[in-house]
Amino acid sequence: QMFRSRVLRRVGRRGGRRLATVAVGVSGGVDSSVAALLLKRQGHDVVGVHMSNWDHAEEGTDGECAEREREDARRVCERLGIGFHAVSFVREYWSDVFEPFVAGIARGATLNPDVACNRHIKFDRFTAHALALGADWAATGHYARVAHSEAGGSALLTAVDADKDQTYFLAAVPQASLRRSLFPLGELRKREVRALAAAAELHTAGKRESMGICFVGKRRFRDFIRSYLPPQRPGPLVCVESGRVLGTHQGVSLYTHGQRARVGGLGGRWYVAEKCLETDTLFMCEGAAHPALLTHTLEVGEAAWISGSPPRPPGGRGGRPPPAR
Repeated sequence: QMFRSRVLRRVGRRGGRRLATVAVGVSGGVDSSVAALLLKRQGHDVVGVHMSNWDHAEEGTDGECAEREREDARRVCERLGIGFHAVSFVREYWSDVFEPFVAGIARGATLNPDVACNRHIKFDRFTAHALALGADWAATGHYARVAHSEAGGSALLTAVDADKDQTYFLAAVPQASLRRSLFPLGELRKREVRALAAAAELHTAGKRESMGICFVGKRRFRDFIRSYLPPQRPGPLVCVESGRVLGTHQGVSLYTHGQRARVGGLGGRWYVAEKCLETDTLFMCEGAAHPALLTHTLEVGEAAWISGSPPRPPGGRGGRPPPAR
């Protein structure tokens, strides 16, 4: 009881804003369940919104898992006494997230679809949908914090639970959406979230976390992505030190930098140090601490400034910042 009171008092101190209508993205997991629970306890008018982003029927795969997640989300909303609403962003996810993801892999890049999903789906389409439903705020179960200033700007802050912090995945969220966002779990640790769910008798309290890329499911990523890529050509696995051919791979785009890859007939742990799409060559090094896996420079593009504008360069003299490298 003391543990619960401490957690709820801490949440209450953050709840100084007026009571509002909040749409919570409910996935069917424990995190979004507790996010909805906390907002309801703060007295807000809460509605749960479950997003469907992948069409398993069109792909010809088993959609049982997706149906189970939707049913879990509905049961949580029913238990909490809040509304439940389902919305499909399948087409938007395909065009804004999945197609760029596949195109990036085909050209040898390593993309994170969760970053794009947050930017284009959860904190664009979902936020707009929530506001259209009449909500004042859109909330999710992400482990992050947001500070809303009276001047209108909002700052993205790391979560208290450093092990679960998800601000990396939220770094591309536009300022306009961040201003309308709430992260009820930002001040909590995972064990506290599960304890709150158990105390509220939510059936998701002990549910396992979903890991990996949502649309891949339990399939091997290589087997999944191969069907969406251009035909892959086999090529050599070459030792980055000696230039010796170690074996053959089944397609450069099926591997990413730093990935551990098995080399038939050889012991030790081998990793992808470099890829050459022109010659279909993977350059390999042995050992996770090999210097070929390190670099002194980094070139970035499409920078997303959370504040809405680039920061001042060192010295604070104004003007455009130097190129990010």
